[in-house]
Amino acid sequence: MPTHFRRDAFFLIAGPCVLESDALNLRVGEHLARLAERVPGGVVYKASFDKANRSNVGAHRGPGLHEGLAALDRVRSATGLPILTDVHLPEQCAPAAAVADVLQIPAFLCRQTDLLVAAGETGRAVNVKKGQWMHPDGMRGAVDKVRGKPDRARKSEIAVTERGTFFGYGDLVVDMRGFARMRAACDCPVIFDATHSVQQPGRGEGGASGGAREFIPPLTLAAAAAGADGLFMETHPDPDNAPSDGPNMLPLSELASLLDRAVDIWARVNR
Repeated sequence: MPTHFRRDAFFLIAGPCVLESDALNLRVGEHLARLAERVPGGVVYKASFDKANRSNVGAHRGPGLHEGLAALDRVRSATGLPILTDVHLPEQCAPAAAVADVLQIPAFLCRQTDLLVAAGETGRAVNVKKGQWMHPDGMRGAVDKVRGKPDRARKSEIAVTERGTFFGYGDLVVDMRGFARMRAACDCPVIFDATHSVQQPGRGEGGASGGAREFIPPLTLAAAAAGADGLFMETHPDPDNAPSDGPNMLPLSELASLLDRAVDIWARVNR
C-alpha cells in the first residue's frame, strides 16, 4: 500500500476547494503533478464533491457524490496523482474509497463516531481535521475511532490536520505548539492546513466566509519550522472568482515559490 503521510519526507495535499469543470480540475492537477518532484514526500490532489458545511443555504456545494467521483477519477487518470476528498456521511465512505486514495474528515465532523469508523473500515488512508474548538490532545479519540480496537486494529494510514482554533472573533488562531502535542497524542503525522487557517467564517459578503490570504505564507513557513510533517493548501488560478473559499485560497501562480521555501525550511530543521 502506498504511503501518503510520512514523517521523514515533507508532503503536500493541494487542489481546488470544490470540483469545478474538467478543464479547471485538470489545470490545477497538471500544475501539481509538475511540482511533485520538488516535494520529498509527494503530492496528493484534493477536491470536494460536496461542500456540505457552507455558511449560506444557497452557496455552491459541488457536483455531488457520483458525478464528483467520476471527475476525480479523470484527474487521477490524467495526472497520476493520488486523490483526497471529503466525506460527510458514513454511507459515502465506501463509494468514495473506490476512487479516492485518501478520505478526509472535515473539522466540524471530527467527533462523529460512525463516520470515523466507516472511513477506517475502508482501509484507505484517512486525514482527520482538528475541530476548531478542540485542544490538540483531544484528537486522540478521533484517531482511535479510525484505528479501531487494539485487538482488531484497522490498517488505515492516518494523519491529523491543524486548521486553527476559534476564540470568538470570527478569526482562527494557530498555536504552533499544537503540532508537537497532536503528534505525541495521536502517534501519526501532523499536517498544517495553511489556507483554512486564515479563513474568517461569516465575515465575507452576504454572510459567506471571508479570509486573509496574505497570512498564508508566514503561517506556512512557521508551521514548517514548528514541526508540521506536511501541508494542506487549497489553490486556484483565480481565487477571487472561485465558487467556494476564494478569500482564503492561494493563487496557483504563487504555490511553487512558497512550497520551495517551506520544503527548504523543513529540511533545515530536520537535518
